[in-house]
Amino acid sequence: MLKREWKNLDKFMIIVCVLIVFISLCIIGSATHINKGVINYDFVAKQGVAFIVDFMIVLFFSRYDYMKLKRFAKPLYTVNLLMLAAVMFVGTSALGAQRWIQLGPITLQPSEFSKLIMIVCLAGILSDKVGKLDTIKSILPIGLFIGIPFLLVLKQPDLGTSLVFLAIGLGMLFIARIKGTLLRNFFAIGVILAPIGWHFLKDYQKARISVFLNPNADPFGAGYHIIQSKIAIGSGMLFGKGLFEGTQSQLNFLPENHTDFIFSVIGEELGFLGCIFLLFLYFILVYRALIIARECKDNFGRLLATGIVSMWSFQILVNVGMTCGIMPVTGIPLPFMSYGVSALTTNMMALGILLSIYMRQQTMIF
Repeated sequence: MLKREWKNLDKFMIIVCVLIVFISLCIIGSATHINKGVINYDFVAKQGVAFIVDFMIVLFFSRYDYMKLKRFAKPLYTVNLLMLAAVMFVGTSALGAQRWIQLGPITLQPSEFSKLIMIVCLAGILSDKVGKLDTIKSILPIGLFIGIPFLLVLKQPDLGTSLVFLAIGLGMLFIARIKGTLLRNFFAIGVILAPIGWHFLKDYQKARISVFLNPNADPFGAGYHIIQSKIAIGSGMLFGKGLFEGTQSQLNFLPENHTDFIFSVIGEELGFLGCIFLLFLYFILVYRALIIARECKDNFGRLLATGIVSMWSFQILVNVGMTCGIMPVTGIPLPFMSYGVSALTTNMMALGILLSIYMRQQTMIF
């Protein structure tokens, strides 16, 4: 049975994922190996150990029947809300945000796990409503379902992750065949309510959105991240300065160079060719996930795969866009690349679910 399962496993997707994580470990090592004048690779070690553990999780989820996840949709949603609410009371703060929970030596970011939980829960609800979302009454419960965790994450504040919820919701609603006029109406309502939502943003979030078109308006404040990122990427030119040789990263001019702005380090040290190679790997990953979603025969599996594709695609687009200065800085990590145990674990679990969907479709075929 194991031999048959290995034969039906999408090994190509696993290889692409391992390549991305390998590049990530190299770049994280380059960006963080010097700390207060002392050379250490603590970040690489933590991320490497997390990847090994997460790879076991991938294998578990790939063998687990994804259809069984549907029965856990409602309990998972409750757990999700409890986790996000717990951050408000027992969470730890850093960089002006309260997003993490400390469990002994482990620091967890519930909002990262919340994205995958939302995909599973929303797929469980929408799988029975495909083709039936044609009235305001039918769509309002879905909006409330997404809106509660969206607001809890926005309160942390974590604008980037809350926007990922919206991307996931829109992608899955589209596959659930929401009526076109309803979708247009929601977009119109969103545009109307945008000015109201603006007043609920923190001052630094408003500043980031305001300066992304002209970072030089505040070069030492809100525009600093974008300016340093563009300098780093531009200075790498075609072939890059070489691993461990990037001045913006090594001299700490580039903030958050191992998390939100890791793509900038790639641009500086591996150059345009390194960036293109990484984006090509992401293209393969997303393309394979789209194929899995298209070929899945059941609504639940198709919605699960679509939610994961929406999550990855949105995060890649926004993260790369903000490092290049064509999108506001929102603090969205680059999947499988940015340092963070919670983010890596979430993405690896998502990969395992995709592999489970693929394997069971192959079993049905053969």
